[in-house]
Amino acid sequence: MSTDTTTQSASDTVKTFLQTMEARDLEGAANFLAPGFSMTFPGDAVFTELSELIAWSKDRYQSVGKKYDRFDECPTASGAIVYCYGTLHGIWLDGSTFEGIRFIDRFTVENGKFVDQRVWNDMAEVLKIKSLPV
Repeated sequence: MSTDTTTQSASDTVKTFLQTMEARDLEGAANFLAPGFSMTFPGDAVFTELSELIAWSKDRYQSVGKKYDRFDECPTASGAIVYCYGTLHGIWLDGSTFEGIRFIDRFTVENGKFVDQRVWNDMAEVLKIKSLPV
């Protein structure tokens, strides 16, 4: 996948990054990150390396993917804020499948690179219902 963000809109850059992550191309995905990048996931889980996120997720599910409903882009003086809305689908650790779990991702994009990512989703609510560890 191309990681050239010089001619893409901030929303297209986010889409390409998320596709690269879903393909588990961590080296390619790392090209989207600005120095000092951080990502915050539900439960105040903060990561600065993509490999940390992958390690954290191994105790939650076997695989996860995203179905995108929409992208909202808000210009800033140095780039844009991009909100991505949709639902998660995938396979739990026990082999059962899930789908329809709401998520919102918020990216701060400056000079074509991600400064931060913040993630909100309903996965913990679904895990509580399934009686799986949150």
